[in-house]
Amino acid sequence: MKSFKTYINEGKYPIWVRVTVGSLILRIRKLSQEIENEEDPVRQNRLMSQQNKLLSYITGLGIGISSSDSILLKKFKTMK
Repeated sequence: MKSFKTYINEGKYPIWVRVTVGSLILRIRKLSQEIENEEDPVRQNRLMSQQNKLLSYITGLGIGISSSDSILLKKFKTMK
């Protein structure tokens, strides 16, 4: 596994994308732990929907970066 400093310093993506994806990953991991520890199915579903929303942001950033769509990237930058 790469260290955070190595992750930030390498790559061709803008720094804000790398930091955003890193923070989203941390939030997704936290939600995964909460889902595993939660016994109420309704609460689990709510946590999973939050997790899916964060995953969709990461997917959208991947599409926006790979297609060089500046409008899409600006929208994601403001969602942060």
